[in-house]
Amino acid sequence: MKNIPNIGYGTWNRPEDAAYQGVLAALEAGYRHLDCAEGYDNEEFVGRAVADVGLLREDLWVTTKVAPESFGPSQIRPHVEASLEKLGVGPVDLLLLHYPSIKDEYDIGDYMAQFAEVYDAGLCRNIGVSNFTKPYLDEARNILGDRPLLTNQVELHVFLHNRPIVDYCAAHKIRMTAYSPLARGAVADDPTLGRIAKEVGGTASQVALAWLLAKGYIVIPSAGSPARIKENLAAGQLVLSPEQLVEIDGLNSHMRLVDGPWCPPWDVA
Repeated sequence: MKNIPNIGYGTWNRPEDAAYQGVLAALEAGYRHLDCAEGYDNEEFVGRAVADVGLLREDLWVTTKVAPESFGPSQIRPHVEASLEKLGVGPVDLLLLHYPSIKDEYDIGDYMAQFAEVYDAGLCRNIGVSNFTKPYLDEARNILGDRPLLTNQVELHVFLHNRPIVDYCAAHKIRMTAYSPLARGAVADDPTLGRIAKEVGGTASQVALAWLLAKGYIVIPSAGSPARIKENLAAGQLVLSPEQLVEIDGLNSHMRLVDGPWCPPWDVA
């Protein structure tokens, strides 16, 4: 698949059979974009579901990520090769570095050069990053040279607009991918989203996703039940009015859900 679909199925927090069943349900519902990661410890189960559904490879977009614990000298390629073997789809469509090296344990010059070598070797069709802040992106872009970064996958939802990194990436033509796009379920109880959902004939979760899609972001919601998996995909059909979009713009409360000791210092300006 040449272009990344704007809605993907996220496999975070789906261990073993939950990942297998979730991917089966997602592909049967019509998803053609799967977001995976070495650190989710479920790539084998994702690959098994993909094989059992039997789609043509060119009809599916697969993203996976290299865990920051795997950034040691000469370590990235073998870890990527292990992921490819588990997924069983050949070169992935998109390979991301999941985080910058935790507390800068590994030198960015070294691990980004390893990343470039994996790309040059054809183990992935596109490269990108996740959770990279502006300083890390400056260094990454300098090291990668003319190798383009397709996306930066970060926490984005109606309660966290993350403007510093969004504006930076827009200026450098790096697309945004929103993880935790439903704020881990918090959007379902928001009265503004609920009212707009009634106006457009959807759910609060669908409105939250539709707002992100209207901004041009890629979204990767995760869900377990087939009904919720279908509901998230159907958000792509919702159309919000300019007035509704502006109203949702006002929900930004800078509510960050991911802020552990493994995270870099987040951009504030």
